[in-house]
Amino acid sequence: MRGLGRLLQPETIAVIGGGTWCENVIRECRKGGFAGDLWAVHPRRREIGGCAAVSSLADLPSAPDVAFVGVNRHATVDIIRDLSRRGGGGAVCFASGFSEAIAELEDGSVLQEALVDAAGDMPILGPNCYGFINALDQATLWPDQHGLVGVDKGVAIISQSSNIALNLTMQARGLPIAYLMTVGNQAQTGLSAIGQALLADDRVTAVGLHIEGIDDLSRFEQFARKAHEAGKPIVALKVGKSDQARAATVTHTASLAGTQVGASALFNRLGIAQVDSLPTLLEALKLVHVAGRLSHAGVASLSCSGGEASLVADAGAGRGVVFPPLTELQKEGLRAALGPKVALANPLDYHTYVWGDVAAMSETFSAMVSDEIALGIVVLDFPRSDRCDLTEWLKVIEAIEIAANRTGRPMAVLSTLAETLPEKIAHDLIARNIVPLCGVEEAMEAIRAVSRSARPLSGTEVRVPVSSRVDKTLCETEAKEVLARFGLKTPVRRTADNGHDAAEEADRIGFPVVLKGTGFSHKSEVGAVRLNLQTAESVAEAAAVMPSKSFLVEKMVTGTLAELLVGVVKDPAHGFILTLAAGGVLTELLQDRVSLVLPVERHDVADALQGLRIAKVIAGYRGKPACDPELIIDAVMAVQDYVCSSNVDEVEINPLMCGENFAIAADALIRFGDA
Repeated sequence: MRGLGRLLQPETIAVIGGGTWCENVIRECRKGGFAGDLWAVHPRRREIGGCAAVSSLADLPSAPDVAFVGVNRHATVDIIRDLSRRGGGGAVCFASGFSEAIAELEDGSVLQEALVDAAGDMPILGPNCYGFINALDQATLWPDQHGLVGVDKGVAIISQSSNIALNLTMQARGLPIAYLMTVGNQAQTGLSAIGQALLADDRVTAVGLHIEGIDDLSRFEQFARKAHEAGKPIVALKVGKSDQARAATVTHTASLAGTQVGASALFNRLGIAQVDSLPTLLEALKLVHVAGRLSHAGVASLSCSGGEASLVADAGAGRGVVFPPLTELQKEGLRAALGPKVALANPLDYHTYVWGDVAAMSETFSAMVSDEIALGIVVLDFPRSDRCDLTEWLKVIEAIEIAANRTGRPMAVLSTLAETLPEKIAHDLIARNIVPLCGVEEAMEAIRAVSRSARPLSGTEVRVPVSSRVDKTLCETEAKEVLARFGLKTPVRRTADNGHDAAEEADRIGFPVVLKGTGFSHKSEVGAVRLNLQTAESVAEAAAVMPSKSFLVEKMVTGTLAELLVGVVKDPAHGFILTLAAGGVLTELLQDRVSLVLPVERHDVADALQGLRIAKVIAGYRGKPACDPELIIDAVMAVQDYVCSSNVDEVEINPLMCGENFAIAADALIRFGDA
């Protein structure tokens, strides 16, 4: 396919169509100061939005670098074909009624295929999208008014929702937006390809994503790895937690949304900072635009109010933001700047002893920000400029800048309310290389997300799922036999066709045993499992009352210290998702789980186990023996080896019985297909 350079940074723009939307594109290009050639095409009108129009593409002086196609969906296909044949650099397909509307328009999917075929190797955005704004070169392929202004450098934002993108242009938080891209249905050119093209622009510092569905897992991974290599962080807001949001996603873009757990695991693996709201997306982008990735979540917070110090401490504590205790060196510097009356702590309430004294404030801020701090924060809410004098507050900015230059550590101004950090001051802070953060909760969440994304990326590529050709579920015995061949430890077991045979098999195995009725996914719920049977008679009696005609007899695992769940589920959008969790009856009660994307290394599994609340039990709680973590990791790697050699849709071990010298799968399930 042709590159995206002409589309993203055009010298010639053609607007095709005559409606209000097309007139708006011409208006916004002129308002932004686009310096290239602006052309209009309409079969009957001689003028569109004040721009002279020609009747056909053939009448244009040359093939445009990019075209905004604002006609109906059927005409769009024909125009895209003509543009491609003439050598156009790319196009924005504004019309809807393609695959996103398949429920209402039966030919929508067919028409989208025709559109892609018509485009050939010419890149297209959409259909069903507004287009994009290049605020660096003032190229505005955008059919509505917007709030962006020209910038010399800034972040790029890609959104699958045109209306969300429009809303983001109206932000007044000081974030410099270099590109605002919408992708609509991603029929041909998806967010991954666009993201890679934007990374190549040296004026782009970071990329923000509003994601409904990932276009292609392999390409998305390439995009994330290139961003990491370029030192340009990605911040993502993935919608789809609720059933209603997932339904809306399909209605809007026909994208494959996948699970929220899968998305989080994938973003974590690829070093993408994940946020949960639009305000936090903006705050995180400001943070990485100015300060880049934070190596950790250790911050120093200063304010001249105990109330503000408490707000910051409380908001950070629940999000993993750390306020390291002050060192003796920090305390010495603070005592010299503040005197003996201020209680020294982090967060620090430095009172108002030094308010208005730039030298003293800069000494205070410098002393507080040590080399072990990832970010220094000064809490500062500005008064209303239409009613108050800002002189004393501007002195604080001066002191922060001095401290930042003196220490070489990144610094931020944090307003407790978004309204108390005016946009003009936010722009000034960024020009001074100071991060303007709005809102305590959003700021702490942004710090958490950005700091978590700084870890090195795994060298192994994500395993990409393919569709299953079969549809079946293996019974427990079959599942255990398959997994055992890959090294998973399982109990000694025998099958029996009736209660009498089950009792005899139990004698051969040796007591105690577990008796299970076959044919049930959740045996305990239907009374199809009995534990700790000590005699053949008790086995026969248990079999007689079970709702089953065939049985599985197993040697009971004794000495268990902890039970885990080990599961893998195929998520078509995000890969194979490995979940480690508290097992047995605790799985649903505790909701204690960690998810990773396959493939994983042994150290990944070890780190994940440490992230579980049940980790204390595994390590030996209150004097009890510890489980052998290496054997647990062996079990997980055995499951991974099987998954990577097959095209399974789900594997679940629950529970994995863990002890001092064993990790044995007491139950297993393997499923292929969607049944």
